[in-house]
Amino acid sequence: MEITRVFDILDLYKTKYKKEDVLAAKENKVWKKHSSDDFIKNVDLVSYGLLSLGLANKDKVAIIANNRPEWNFCDYGCQQADIVTVPIFPTISNVDLEFILNHGDVKAVFISDKSIYAKLIAIEKNIPNVKHIISFNPIEGILSFEEFLKLGEHHADVEKLNAIKQSILPSNLLTILYTSGTTGIPKGVMITHHNLVSNVISCQNFAPFDSSWRALSFLPLNHVYERMVSTLYLYRGISIYYAEGLETIGDNLKEIKPQVFVSVPRLIERVYEKITATGEKLTGSKRKIFDWSMRIANTYELNDKNGWWYKLQHKLADKLVFSKWREAVGGKLVCIASGGAALNPKLERIFLCANIVCLQGYGLTETCVVVSVNRYGEDNIRIGTCGPVIDGVEVKIAEEDGEILVKGPNLMLGYYKNNEATAEVIDQDGWFHTGDVGTFVEGKFLKITDRKKEIFKTSSGKYIAPLMIENKIKECRYVEQSMVVGENQKFASAIIVPSFNNFKEYCTEKNITWTNNQDMSSHEELRRLINDHIKLINKSLAPFEQLKRVAVLNKEWSIEGGELTPKMSLKRKIIREKNMDAIHKIFAVED
Repeated sequence: MEITRVFDILDLYKTKYKKEDVLAAKENKVWKKHSSDDFIKNVDLVSYGLLSLGLANKDKVAIIANNRPEWNFCDYGCQQADIVTVPIFPTISNVDLEFILNHGDVKAVFISDKSIYAKLIAIEKNIPNVKHIISFNPIEGILSFEEFLKLGEHHADVEKLNAIKQSILPSNLLTILYTSGTTGIPKGVMITHHNLVSNVISCQNFAPFDSSWRALSFLPLNHVYERMVSTLYLYRGISIYYAEGLETIGDNLKEIKPQVFVSVPRLIERVYEKITATGEKLTGSKRKIFDWSMRIANTYELNDKNGWWYKLQHKLADKLVFSKWREAVGGKLVCIASGGAALNPKLERIFLCANIVCLQGYGLTETCVVVSVNRYGEDNIRIGTCGPVIDGVEVKIAEEDGEILVKGPNLMLGYYKNNEATAEVIDQDGWFHTGDVGTFVEGKFLKITDRKKEIFKTSSGKYIAPLMIENKIKECRYVEQSMVVGENQKFASAIIVPSFNNFKEYCTEKNITWTNNQDMSSHEELRRLINDHIKLINKSLAPFEQLKRVAVLNKEWSIEGGELTPKMSLKRKIIREKNMDAIHKIFAVED
């Protein structure tokens, strides 16, 4: 069946995908599953409930909640009633929350719990257009989701809802996604049904998807990345299980044994760090086998280019080592989709060798989301790239500065109530200027080299692209986060957040007394480990790129702290401002 509006997917669950676990989440430590019939029924009740509250076509409703089945019920319930969703990250600051609710003309809000309700109460006087709050978890004095569904049941009007659904065009506004961005005030990206549907259709065969599959979902649904992939899952009949939290991902993988999940590179890096940490604790012959398997993985090439002798060694390494890695992620994993930032090619190579296929892609909120992606099929993966451009989308590289320009059916309508910002990124010929710099490998595979705004120039006039260097820094297991600095300075340097967990393990092994993060960040042994790694990577860098000094910080950067975006990209301006003293010290000392 062809779909033209996102909610058309529901019709597939009336006939094609009759199943007991369309959506699932844990309640009181037990997986609660929602069937095809549950899904359709709850979506309809949400639509009726919204209409009974007086909400009408094109009104705006915010969803501020963790990933859970109710998120989808509300999303699709709004869609059917031609009501525009405004998803918001649950840990958003009060300032940004107030701005989005007012700028987005939000009339009703679905929330998950008391912590979000407390934020709304704190800004209550400043958000006069918000008339209704519905909570998934019961809160005294607030309309509960259960009560809201009963309200919908009492006011069910099938004919009215069907008339609204029939009036909705593919070009209708589906959602407004406010980008946290790395600088400035949030901008509301306007996405239509056609934008999202076109992207789903173009990506539907990039892996051997099957309706028997399960997916684990843990990246926030309010972000376009997880939302688009979740729409793809539902379109292909794949059951979605929501992780309890980031800290439970390992346990949840073993419980549900998914065939697919979506990740950002930082989480994949943590999986790798756990693997290497486990390997380093081995002794004797087991340690030798582990080290040998890592050498095999580090030299892996696609398409059987390593030759027959390597193939024999790889088969043995797979039986002894790599098969255990796969068991640790559930044992049935077919692929991981990686996006949101650049995946270190070293990790991509190692996991591909272990038959844990990481399909790196590229896209933006404004392109809803995928522009290019590595995929299953003959000769469709290149390590270190974001794969071929998807069907229907055009990409060209600007001659003057290498910026990636995009055009296609997935491109946003524009920024909500911000024509000036829209005109800055979409030119008169309809090309969207991404702000990313890239090139094509072999004329087919898109490779991102850096962010246009993040490339800086030293005082000697040399340009530094920080992303590649930062990825090399993070190959050290004692580094959690890093940012290269040195704009208008004589040399490049870096500020580094150590991996306190990994260094704590190291201290235990070496009988070093652990005190606290703040004290240990200045420990001589940690500085030595990090500086040894910096010396090693400097050998692979051009002289003007080499890092002359580093500053080791004592506190992690986080979404809540404002240093990271929801997809865990660095907010460089804020990080610089918060660490100005450390940066000044780096460049205050003369060589």
